[in-house]
Amino acid sequence: MPKAKYAPASRRRRKKIRKLAKGYWGARHRWHRLAEEAVDRALAYSTRDRRVRKREFRQLWITRIKNACRNFDISYSNFLSGLKRLNIALNRKTLSELAICDQKAFAKLVETVKEK
Repeated sequence: MPKAKYAPASRRRRKKIRKLAKGYWGARHRWHRLAEEAVDRALAYSTRDRRVRKREFRQLWITRIKNACRNFDISYSNFLSGLKRLNIALNRKTLSELAICDQKAFAKLVETVKEK
């Protein structure tokens, strides 16, 4: 019986890389070396961009709240510090959803902050 060497294991490794590189343009999904480089880079970018996505969403929520506050003649910082003083614990995501979808509720929040 012939001795099994490294072919099955290396084929498995190459198939794993090729599966991850499926849909890549040109030789990046066909040639192992290029596919491996492209997959490594893509995995690094995906790790980095998961953090970047969180930053971008927070920035978006702050922009939405700031623009909604401008309609009621109050600054973003005064609005948030007023909410903190009143012990109203709403995060920025919820506040931005209120500012867009439920403007009456947001107006009520602004009024309570302005009163105090």
